[in-house]
Amino acid sequence: MSAPLPAEANPSSWSHRLPVVLLAVVGCALATYLTLYQWHLTTSVWDPIFGSRSSEAVLSSPITRLLPLPDATLGAVAYLIEAVVTLLGGAERWRTAPRLVILFGLVLAGLALTSLVLVLTQIFLVHALCTLCLCSAAISFANAWLGRDEVFAAIQTLQGGTTSGALRQPPRVRQRTANALRIRRWLAGP
Repeated sequence: MSAPLPAEANPSSWSHRLPVVLLAVVGCALATYLTLYQWHLTTSVWDPIFGSRSSEAVLSSPITRLLPLPDATLGAVAYLIEAVVTLLGGAERWRTAPRLVILFGLVLAGLALTSLVLVLTQIFLVHALCTLCLCSAAISFANAWLGRDEVFAAIQTLQGGTTSGALRQPPRVRQRTANALRIRRWLAGP
């Protein structure tokens, strides 16, 4: 078994995963707030940029009622699942539990793709925008970006990315290593 990677190079380290958890909790809080309006528990929605009427038009559009539950409710549940899946497993889970990391990646991708569809729906079908909905989408995009290295490393592990018992470095580490080698060669001169 190879030695653990340093925290900055380990895609499953807590320093990489805690920002995803925190953003997922914020996303869950935003979606829960929007859910309160969709369940008619509040009479208006706070929107500092586009105004309450614009957000209310988005949140009460026919598209939000296509599923049995309001879309904000499903978003709150999805963010909660994202936070829980991010917390599961140890600091080497990309190597020890790659299927869990693949599940994590599917949740990230699902939220990001759903957010993209909902943003496009606001623009092209509803013709109104919701600041908190856009913030929620931004969180989904950010989390997908933050989790990508861990997911790529887990995919590599599942594809048998081992040579003599040691895993190849995750994508970000490979890039840093390649850059460091180029710098060393340049400093060494001809």
